[in-house]
Amino acid sequence: MTLPAPHISTLIDVRPEWVDYNGHINMAYYAVIMDLGGDQMYPLIGLGETYAKTQHHTSYTAEVHICYKRELKLGDRVRVQTQLLDFDAKRMVLFHEIHHEDGWIAATAEELLLHIDMSGPRVVPFPPEITEKLSALKEVHATLPRPAQAGRSISLTNTAA
Repeated sequence: MTLPAPHISTLIDVRPEWVDYNGHINMAYYAVIMDLGGDQMYPLIGLGETYAKTQHHTSYTAEVHICYKRELKLGDRVRVQTQLLDFDAKRMVLFHEIHHEDGWIAATAEELLLHIDMSGPRVVPFPPEITEKLSALKEVHATLPRPAQAGRSISLTNTAA
């Protein structure tokens, strides 16, 4: 199987219930869009709904940093580009970009995920077959430029938005 660099989701339509009283989507739904798009990459590395149901293991988000760049409104259609930045025995870092179908970027997010045994729940190491797939994906994604917003912290001195 050829691994995409970056992974690009199918088109996602902005839904009416995501639009707030300001006439654009509420900030929480940018995270929803990134989650929907990022989840489409999971089967490539052995994670996702089937893995959770059959192995009773999954991933939980521990931290996410979203940068809002441009408004999304009802009728907009987007794709999520996802890049694996790094991983270790129990964690992975993904970087997501929401791309409007016209090409501009609406938002970015850096996300730290934990591998979870759902019986605890508790953080546990990835099984070898997933570690192997993560290694292959990291190798492919290492050819991509590191996103400028990766590793940012919230500060009044940050100028790159």
